Amino acid sequence: MSQHPARRPAHPDGRPGRRAVLLAGAASAFLPALTAPPAQAAAAAPDAGAAPGAAASLQPYASYWYPDSLPAGSPGAGITWRSLKAWRAGTDTDLAFNAASVPLAPRFTPVPANATARTGQARIQSLVSFGPTAGNPSQGSATADYYALTHWAYLDELVFWGGSSGEGLILAPNAPIVDAAHRHGVPVLGNVFLPPAAYGGQLQWTRDLVQKDAAGHHPLAAQLVAVAAAYGFDGWFVNAETGGGDSALGAGMLGFVSELKTLAAARGQRVTWYDAMTVDGSVSWQGALDERNQALFQAADDMFVDFRWSAGSLASSGRRAEQLGRSRYELWAGVDVESNGSNTSVDWDAIVPTGAAHTTSLGLYRPEWTRGHLPAGHTPEAFHAADDRFWTGRSLDPSRPDHADSWRAPALSVADRSTVTALPFASVFNTGHGLRWYERGEVASDAPWNHLGLQDRLPSRRWSVRTDGQRPAVSFDFADAWHGGSSVLVEGALDRPAVVDLYATRLPLGRNTVVELTHRADAGDVRVELAVATAEPDAAGAAPPYTYLPLPAGTGKGWRTTAVRLTGRSGTVHALGVRLTSTGGGPVRWRLGALAVRDKAATPAAPDKARVTAAAGGDLRLAWHHRAPGTVRHYTVHRVLPDGSRRFLGATGQRAHFVTGLAPAPGERAVRFEVRAVGELYTSSAAATVTHPW
Repeated sequence: MSQHPARRPAHPDGRPGRRAVLLAGAASAFLPALTAPPAQAAAAAPDAGAAPGAAASLQPYASYWYPDSLPAGSPGAGITWRSLKAWRAGTDTDLAFNAASVPLAPRFTPVPANATARTGQARIQSLVSFGPTAGNPSQGSATADYYALTHWAYLDELVFWGGSSGEGLILAPNAPIVDAAHRHGVPVLGNVFLPPAAYGGQLQWTRDLVQKDAAGHHPLAAQLVAVAAAYGFDGWFVNAETGGGDSALGAGMLGFVSELKTLAAARGQRVTWYDAMTVDGSVSWQGALDERNQALFQAADDMFVDFRWSAGSLASSGRRAEQLGRSRYELWAGVDVESNGSNTSVDWDAIVPTGAAHTTSLGLYRPEWTRGHLPAGHTPEAFHAADDRFWTGRSLDPSRPDHADSWRAPALSVADRSTVTALPFASVFNTGHGLRWYERGEVASDAPWNHLGLQDRLPSRRWSVRTDGQRPAVSFDFADAWHGGSSVLVEGALDRPAVVDLYATRLPLGRNTVVELTHRADAGDVRVELAVATAEPDAAGAAPPYTYLPLPAGTGKGWRTTAVRLTGRSGTVHALGVRLTSTGGGPVRWRLGALAVRDKAATPAAPDKARVTAAAGGDLRLAWHHRAPGTVRHYTVHRVLPDGSRRFLGATGQRAHFVTGLAPAPGERAVRFEVRAVGELYTSSAAATVTHPW
């Protein structure tokens, strides 16, 4: 990977990022099929609706722009220089691959899992670099080594961090990240980054951004709002760090941010300002809300406070926000975890004191350290272990936090949230990456992959376990799955019954409500009971008032799906879990592959008008239309080989998909694809068939 500053995401205070999070290679469709290496895009990809055979490189990538004027010279390999001012949705050739498909879900806050987690106080924002500015695939890639963020329950805002002087300054988040975040109720912001001159920043780009038209409006403010609306994300993080400005430029920036917020609010979007440029046009990081940046804070929805803060400056910032009629929790106190992650030394009492109201909210810069610090060749399990440590704390159980831990994990300060509020609800505990792809317990592809948009709504309290005996280990496991790439694995002595909390919910109960679990005992004999609570706990940290319903006993060691009818119960399901009891002694290994709650079965209709829209050798773009009835969770694409066997190629929430590296099978004159719609209960539609001649 390049180490040149122009090719690396920059640190908000102007220093280059210490670890560039670049995906290995430029793998495109997230699973190769009869693999061949994909081409690296050096120019804009062809229109998704172009005639087959019309273009050279079809791989779609996440979008990025300069405000208006472009750098001198020519872009490096794999980089396309684009002007935001010239962008139009109608000519955006990759829009079908980059537009999110999941609306922002509403969420609720259950009674907190522990006595120190607060509601209505500090919130958490994360600035995350998921990949490089250029060459970041739109729909996942062929590796399991990916920052598969899963602890959405503690987040209030995600910033798609990145940008560089040599590639582009304005980044639109790609669809998989937005879809995963929205499924968990988290808004996602694109990033506007104007870098310091030391890292290639040009003051002209700041002037371009804040330019006015003849009517006195800021055309790029309208462009940013139009991009977010077309792509389906939730607004912008504005970080102006190019020095050398004057009071006129400061006034221009203030007018730009004000208009951006007005236009964004009308579309349900939001704007976060970064504490760098001040109202006089200079760049001077304050580490506080003060007279030099308060007008810009007032013009935005909230502000990221630079890392230079102190306990005193945060306290004064909170007071000033309230004097301005704003909430102190609209200030994100920046904490840089890029280098040391959960080993970072932080003055936690300055932000989230345990014995008083929280001072401000918390802004985490680069928490993808949980992946980035791991050695080459690490497993997905190693990443999730580090990520759980970061978000949950040393105890790895939010219901029994370790208050002696020097790292005050988010679970100790912030109450978790949930979006599980409507039927049908189902999860196959897919984290959005895997070593293989499974369908109904069988390997459908043995290629590693990532695609965060396929991630399920996942248990928020990982892992809350209640037992009078030895606590079993609970984790996401990638060695086997019912569907997707992962399952929940519980293993340990299980010398006493253990209750594992799964979901905080607000699911309505009806006469026909059924809960289905797909599970398997790999070792030991396990009695499984469904834990159902129809009320909240009496106090923070208390166990949900579960009723335990036995699952029908089964035979054999394979996957089995068992159903429990909630007949005779009314009201609302507030929590779901499982109680496991060892019935044969000895250690136990038990897997949960799927959970579904429904009152009726539902299968979506097959996609309509499936077609190849462009092709170049073994690379093809596919597109289709959604056909009512039925809600679609995502679509799957399979290849049908001449012998009638099916090979899984990929899945996506979008109605367009890129496949790469195809080659003819012996005697095959045309390649045949099947596209299916998958519903919320993981039921698949009939296939829409597409053929394309070699």
